[in-house]
Amino acid sequence: MTLILRLLGNSLALYVAHHYINGFSIGGNVRGFLITGIVLGILNMTIKPVIKALTFPVILLTLGIFVVIINALMIWIAGELTGYVFFDNYYALLWATIIVSLVNIIIGLIFKK
Repeated sequence: MTLILRLLGNSLALYVAHHYINGFSIGGNVRGFLITGIVLGILNMTIKPVIKALTFPVILLTLGIFVVIINALMIWIAGELTGYVFFDNYYALLWATIIVSLVNIIIGLIFKK
């Protein structure tokens, strides 16, 4: 159940970013949001921990701010794998990453056990 909520939470977070960030969009209507959210969730569970472990010194030196870059990388990879994520520039991707992270934090607080 937690896994399904996390995947749907990613889809909702991508929708919020799509709605509020100019230059960031998700194609394919609901299907695009769901597929990209699922792929993003899988990437966050598999590849993200490895990247965070490899870049731990950089994360430590930047006091955790580099994690935002890692999250942006995960969204970019999900977009490349699905073909549904479009952004005009890297600033749009960065702001979308921040929105997605905030929405996922809020969803995590609401559905916390």
